[in-house]
Amino acid sequence: MARRRFFVDQVRNGQAEITGENAHHLTRVLRVEAGQKFEITDSRRAWLAEVDTARKELVRFHVLEELPAAPELPPFTLYLALIRFERFEWAVEKATELGVARIVPLETNRSEHGLFAGAQKRVERWKRIAREASEQSRRLREPEIADPARFSEILSDPSTHRVILDEQAGTKPLLQVFTFHEGDSAAIAVGAEGGWIDTERVQLTDAGWDAASLGPSILRAETAVCAALSVISQMWLITGA
Repeated sequence: MARRRFFVDQVRNGQAEITGENAHHLTRVLRVEAGQKFEITDSRRAWLAEVDTARKELVRFHVLEELPAAPELPPFTLYLALIRFERFEWAVEKATELGVARIVPLETNRSEHGLFAGAQKRVERWKRIAREASEQSRRLREPEIADPARFSEILSDPSTHRVILDEQAGTKPLLQVFTFHEGDSAAIAVGAEGGWIDTERVQLTDAGWDAASLGPSILRAETAVCAALSVISQMWLITGA
């Protein structure tokens, strides 16, 4: 059975600590105890470590061995239109498990009224969800959860590949839109319920974004996130960039 991975601020002299609320979560919720072995990471390297101390406010590890680095996706940004928060949180969790590097909550024309203001109060919660999902999926580093952005901010994204998911007839399949090369980065934008309005499509196209389809079915935003990231991760592994 795969060991869970935890984030630590640093590993120094073969020792690492988790304190405060995070330690409380480990000892009270996950039932971490002295003598158990877990993986730990400082977001640069990963180690197999054993728990020396497990108290309410402190979990201390000693390192047993460094672990080999696992392959990661290229720098990948997900612009996800603001949708009902329980669905948005599910998408954050799954996008994290699938390796996204950055998630930007995006206000679009069809985002429900009031979600932008409410999202600004939920960023810290989304960061916690992403951290726990990163630990569960044994990522080396957790994704950045950006502050909510207005639609205009997406137009200047500097990624090598920029794709909007679009259900319009005649849109090319995602697999045909781009291929990866070493040093590439990518961004993908997923619209709210009802998709993009024509004005948004024109603005994105004029800014150099490509439209891509995930097939004939109309998917919920959170389903589209999972489908797109699964396709992209496989493209990355196949190309071996």
